[in-house]
Amino acid sequence: MIGLYCDGKHGKNQNLCSECEALWQYAKARLEQCSFGEEKPTCRACPIHCFQAEERRKIREVMRYSGPRMLLPHPILALLHLLDGLTPKRSHLRDP
Repeated sequence: MIGLYCDGKHGKNQNLCSECEALWQYAKARLEQCSFGEEKPTCRACPIHCFQAEERRKIREVMRYSGPRMLLPHPILALLHLLDGLTPKRSHLRDP
């Protein structure tokens, strides 16, 4: 999603711009530390807000822009993401 956003908002390049790269690295680090592990719900359904306020605002902007645009280049991923949001997840956290 960040790649679609960066291409659309900051111009098509082979790599992400520095701002989008920083957001990608931040999101990746937060997901690697997620207490839910493989059972992580989608961000909208997650009871724990692990992103700081500014990064949460940025990632929402990315999702708002990229979500509808994801259907054409990545229809299967878009469908899986929608289904993942509908699938109930177990509510317990993984062991540390």
